[in-house]
Amino acid sequence: MLAPAAPVGGSSVSRNPFSRAARAIGSCFGRRPPPPDLSEDLKPSPSEQPPPPPKTVLSSSSSSSSASSTSTRSTYGSSRGSAKGRSGRGILNSREFVAQAQPQPGSMRFSMAEIHRATKNFSQTLKIGHGGFGTVYRGTLHDGMVVAVKRAKKGDSNNHLGAEFQSEIKMLARIEHLNLVRFYGYLEHEDERIIVVEYVPNGTLREHLDCVHRSHLDLAARLDIAIDVAHAVTYLHMYTDHPIIHRDIKSSNILLTENLRAKVADFGLARLGATGVAHVSTQVKGTAGYLDPEYLRTCQLTEKSDVYSFGVLLVELMSGRRPIEPKRERKERITPKWAMKKFMDGMQSKHWTQIFRRVHRRIWH
Repeated sequence: MLAPAAPVGGSSVSRNPFSRAARAIGSCFGRRPPPPDLSEDLKPSPSEQPPPPPKTVLSSSSSSSSASSTSTRSTYGSSRGSAKGRSGRGILNSREFVAQAQPQPGSMRFSMAEIHRATKNFSQTLKIGHGGFGTVYRGTLHDGMVVAVKRAKKGDSNNHLGAEFQSEIKMLARIEHLNLVRFYGYLEHEDERIIVVEYVPNGTLREHLDCVHRSHLDLAARLDIAIDVAHAVTYLHMYTDHPIIHRDIKSSNILLTENLRAKVADFGLARLGATGVAHVSTQVKGTAGYLDPEYLRTCQLTEKSDVYSFGVLLVELMSGRRPIEPKRERKERITPKWAMKKFMDGMQSKHWTQIFRRVHRRIWH
């Protein structure tokens, strides 16, 4: 299980150790401005101050004893005050006042005519990708909201379309988190299956690692992305009504905002985790290179499978390589094995020893 991370929706102060580490390590390879303080941007203006919260909701001025007893829950709780973790308690903060203006996950209703208008009859110029579920289009709703429209048809070459469609809408309706794509609604019309989700404008992490957008992710940005994905995975495993195992954590399922904040997408393969037992026995599904070897061998699914995929993603983030590199020499094709060898060799390197010392001084002195 991933270690508890810093609060997503709370004060930026609690995240300072991560930010300091990111900036310190990044400065060894090239400077990058510190990540923006999103909490400051989202604070309501004096004229928009919300009414005092009810007594059952903890405010920022609550006693330290009350805050400490609920701090872990507020870390990964939903971005709405009405959403609840397993303890049934939510924390209302500045992010949540902004989020209250958003529709409830899956609450919006669409007609096929609206979808056609939003996507200009699924124009190829609005096509932004192709995922496990189907083709993805950028769409604009009647009120000007820009969304991502995922479209699949029963006639397409996907034998598991029905199961993946039902799985994705059920999982998306259960969750809401800053580092997960927001779910707006869905539509079943004849052979059409439509899912409408949040539009994330900056493409996938894999595209940035491949320099498709002609942008370079420095080390500090990569560390921030890793932290964001860790928040999302930990929330899915520990802080939903029922544990959710994503089963397809990979760089092409990590979307980046304009500020390079990460959002995990594509829940077509997600499964509810086991309660009261150690694992769920299920057919092996996922992406080659990210699959947990133990899951492959035993067909027993646990949260550890996502953690393994996250580890592969970390190697991918730091190296830029894909999990499997078929064009390389045989001994270098499997990226995790290649990385472990490099790590063991690098432990003896004076160059890395000097870098670690510089990082240590910047963080702690």
